[in-house]
Amino acid sequence: MTNSKLVHIIVMAVAAVLVFILTMTDALYAPDAFLTDKLYTRLSGPNSRIIIVGIDEETLGEYGNFTLWSREKTAELLELLYSDPENAPAVVGMDLLFTEPYDEETDAHLASAAALAGGNIVSGSHIVYRGQVETDESGKRYYNSEHIDRIEMPIEGLADVTTAGFTNACVAKDGYVRYAMNTIVTPDGGEQDGFAYAVYKLYAESRGEDVYVPDKQSNGLFQFMYSGKSGEYSKVSFRAVLAGEVPATAFKDAIVLIGAYAPGMQDDYQPASDRDTSMYGVENHANVIQAYMQHKTMTAVNRWLAAVIAALIIILFLALTQKTGLWPGLIASAAVGVICTLAGRLLAAHGHYIPLIYVLLFLVIADAYLIVGKYVIEKIRRRHTLDVFKKYVAPQVVDELSRSGDFELKLGGEKRHIAVLFIDIRGFTTMSESLDPVQVVEILNDYLALVTDCVLSNSGTLDKFIGDAAMAVFNAPFDLDDYVYKAVKTAWDINSRSKPLEESLLERFGKGVKFGIGVNCGDAVVGNIGCDFRMDYTAIGDTVNTAARLEANAGAGEIYISEEVLNALGDRVKADLVGDIPLKGKSNKINVYTVTELEA
Repeated sequence: MTNSKLVHIIVMAVAAVLVFILTMTDALYAPDAFLTDKLYTRLSGPNSRIIIVGIDEETLGEYGNFTLWSREKTAELLELLYSDPENAPAVVGMDLLFTEPYDEETDAHLASAAALAGGNIVSGSHIVYRGQVETDESGKRYYNSEHIDRIEMPIEGLADVTTAGFTNACVAKDGYVRYAMNTIVTPDGGEQDGFAYAVYKLYAESRGEDVYVPDKQSNGLFQFMYSGKSGEYSKVSFRAVLAGEVPATAFKDAIVLIGAYAPGMQDDYQPASDRDTSMYGVENHANVIQAYMQHKTMTAVNRWLAAVIAALIIILFLALTQKTGLWPGLIASAAVGVICTLAGRLLAAHGHYIPLIYVLLFLVIADAYLIVGKYVIEKIRRRHTLDVFKKYVAPQVVDELSRSGDFELKLGGEKRHIAVLFIDIRGFTTMSESLDPVQVVEILNDYLALVTDCVLSNSGTLDKFIGDAAMAVFNAPFDLDDYVYKAVKTAWDINSRSKPLEESLLERFGKGVKFGIGVNCGDAVVGNIGCDFRMDYTAIGDTVNTAARLEANAGAGEIYISEEVLNALGDRVKADLVGDIPLKGKSNKINVYTVTELEA
């Protein structure tokens, strides 16, 4: 197994374990809840049969402090709503707390008015929670912050003629309302419905419909989907109804909810469906009632199952994208994200929701891994390769190739038509025997610096140094215009600049240097040749061998070229025929020319 495969397996294992743990622990509840709210909310619009009678600013301005008039005026409102049986509401829900006696007369008036509905009124109760230490079935002690200490029930008389429903909002730990509860177990072992559920049940029964009982989670909660935004439900002012400004027919067979609709009454919450606005408690109840009516409720899928599925998705995705390119990997990631989202919406429509944040988050991380692994690392590798080639190829050529993106370095060999230049110092061995080694190296470095500068200035590739000899190729590894001319021009430049170098060396060491140069062109195999731990980029073949033999036969200060080079340059070069001389390693003699003039 290669190191890259091992690393990829480790990455898959770590990613799968992390996504499994995060899903199991619901570590990212807040962002997951936000995503769930955005993806699964279906604002289908409020049901016109739900009407809110709001205790608004207009009402408070007319009647004053709510506590001083609430029971008497509420009694009058109920009497008005049920004064005409033909136009009576189907159900009335009072999202108001009448849990403490006020005075005997008004309390009795409210109870007698509620009795007119014949049991079709729900009045609000309130759960008082008080945390305490409890013991679970295994005997382990824990602190239960949701322990119900007591339930504040409607006042005597009112409780006898109405159905009590607790009005507590189920605020999630991120501060938004997205959950509701059907029933709770009371401290005496009985059960009590939630306000919205009690209203819905009475409405369904009045219409002869089956009561929908949504699935619930282990804590008794379920998630409901909002239908209307804040202010969208039909709302009339409490004062306007009492004043007779709203016709009785408006409430016929409707669900009428009476509740606070003014900021001063401090009964507003943050709905999960629209985080930029607040929603009055009575509107929240209206949304929950409509969720019951339209079966728009959800519960989370089994967390173990969700965690396993999420881990498998990540493993499968990373396995499939192991050998893909960057863009196919990113496209696959987007496709998986879309499929998961569509699957989530489909499940939500059937009453179940899955935590998507963990899969989507790790898809983003996987995308980052792909970008780093297949783009950034490749860019670094390419930059390193280009930096290395700058030592052999003219830097301006490499920079231009890097900018244009037209760069492809093939592993192994490829057949290319190239020009090859060989150069050697004449009499170097004899000279080195008469000088100090340090001086020899200094002379060699000056000579090689001249050769290198001339090669690179003509956009050639410096293939290698072989002692006092050097080899350069033109038109490899990159395509190069007019490469045969540039190879000969390199030789010409070296000869032209050799005189100042010779004078300098004579002055410093009493020794000068002269060069013999050979240039040939033709097909050759070029590429990375060697083994895994040692490679050279070079050219091999008869074209290279011929160039080397031309250089070996050239005298000091001579540039020998082949007939192929002469033909390629035409009248741009003047050369004298040396003759058809034999070259070592070649069965046939070839015509050799010495360059006498080169067009600038």
